[in-house]
This record gives sequence, structure tokens and C-alpha cells, in this order.
Amino acid sequence: MTEIFDRFGKPLGGIFLGLALLWLAGMVLVPGVFMINASLRPHLPPPLRGGELDVYVLDNFAYLINHVNHGRIFFKTVWSSALVTLATLLLCYPIAFWLAKVARRWQVAVMLVLLLIPYLMNEVLRGLAWYIILAFSGPLNAILIGLGLMDEPVRWYGDGGVVAGMAYAYLLFMLFPIYNAISTLDRAQIDAARDLGASAWRIHRRVVLPHAKVGIATGCVFVFMMAAGSYVAPALLGAPGSRWFTQIVYEWFFEIGNWNRGAAYGVALMAMCLAVVLGLLALFRVNLASAVK
Repeated sequence: MTEIFDRFGKPLGGIFLGLALLWLAGMVLVPGVFMINASLRPHLPPPLRGGELDVYVLDNFAYLINHVNHGRIFFKTVWSSALVTLATLLLCYPIAFWLAKVARRWQVAVMLVLLLIPYLMNEVLRGLAWYIILAFSGPLNAILIGLGLMDEPVRWYGDGGVVAGMAYAYLLFMLFPIYNAISTLDRAQIDAARDLGASAWRIHRRVVLPHAKVGIATGCVFVFMMAAGSYVAPALLGAPGSRWFTQIVYEWFFEIGNWNRGAAYGVALMAMCLAVVLGLLALFRVNLASAVK
């Protein structure tokens, strides 16, 4: 806070700080309080709201716990989001290292342009592109059959298609934090480790990864939270048996009209994301202030 005042002065810094607090209150605090309050109240018709039956209860959360199918989808969403995070990390780390320490300047520029061009389209269009690729008569099946790897087309929709679509959709949110972290590593440290006889694996384990842990933690937090809260990819690429928890939340709110139970499901998802984020930060031994810089 003092850095804002030192840089912009007290009047302008106060304005910036006030706008930030107003945004946090209007977009985070107020909706969050509303969700928690609604999740703890029963779903009642309008004439009974505010009456003696409108009291704080845990029935909405108990319904989630007792509903076997919804509980299974909840934990599947957690597991699949973790899988999306791991897949993007394994894919982005070598790319980020190559961009930061191996590629020439023109190669970095070309690669970044190629990575950014698809993101000029919105997420729905990118999801539809994956829908076409994974279609029964789509190019993926045609290529695999043409190469002789399959005898007949396969329906790729389902959990695998959702994971692939999400890994692609959130690729840059993992790549850029890791790239920014590795780019600050002094090349002399890598050369010194190599001169001392360290293997490539040992260099990455002892030199690069410890330096890039803040970027890795930030990327994992971003990707996991967006994957767990995604709706478009599961709706477009999921099969009837591969529902995502956000689809159930959507149904409670907009199809069934039970906002109280939908709020409880949303709060449960938010609490799970918060727990995973804190766990990731503890795993990488990174504090929250370092992760959001």
C-alpha cells in the first residue's frame, strides 16, 4: 500500500486504492456474502420468505453430501481439474524453458505470435474447434485411420475430450508465469552447473525448478481454478456420462430455479478451490503475495 502512495502520491494513490477496494467489494465480497447467505437458507416460495421457516440450516449442503451421484461428480471435477493442471504443466515447462533460455529472439517472437493467434477467438469458438476435431467423422479419426492406427472411428467425447479441450484453453495461463520466472534466471548458473558435470535432469531439478517455483505455483493455481469452474468445455465436449460440477450448479440456478441449493453447490466448489490453492502454495512453499505478483 505504501508503494502505491510513494509512486503516485497520496491523492492519486488514494483514488487507485479506493477503486480497487470498490471493485473487490462489488465483484467479490458482496456476491460471496450473498452466496453464503443463500446457501444457508431453505428454498421457500416468496410468501414464506422472511417468515418463521426462513432460518439458517445446513440442508442444502447435506443434500450434496447425501446425493451419491452429485458427490461423485464433485470429486471427479476435482480430480479432472488436477489432471488438466498436470497436463498443462508437463506441456508448458519445456516450451517455457526453450523460449526463455534456448530460442533466439526471432524464434521467441514467432512462437508467441503462433500461440496467441488462436486466443484472438473467444473460448466458445475454440471449444467448437475441438468439437470438430474430436467428431466421429472429424480430422483426428481420419488421420488415425489413414495412418493405420485404427480400423474404425472412435467417439472421443467424454472426460478425455474435456481434459484435452481445457488443457488447450488454459495453456497460456500456465506458460507465461513459468516463462517469466525462468527468464529471470541467470544463464551463468546453468552453465556453471553444466561445467561441474551436472546432467540436464539434475540442472533442472536443482537449478531451474527451484528458481521457477513461483511461476509454476502461479500457473497451477490459475489453471486449476479455471478448470474447476469451467462450463463451456464440459458442455461442448462432454458426453452424457461426463458431467462437470459446474453444469449441476447451472441447472440448480437456471433450470430448476433453486438458487439456495445452487448457492450451496457453488460455495462448496469455491471452498474446494480455496483449499487446493492453499495446498498448492504450501506444496511449492510459496506465499500468496509472491504468487500474485
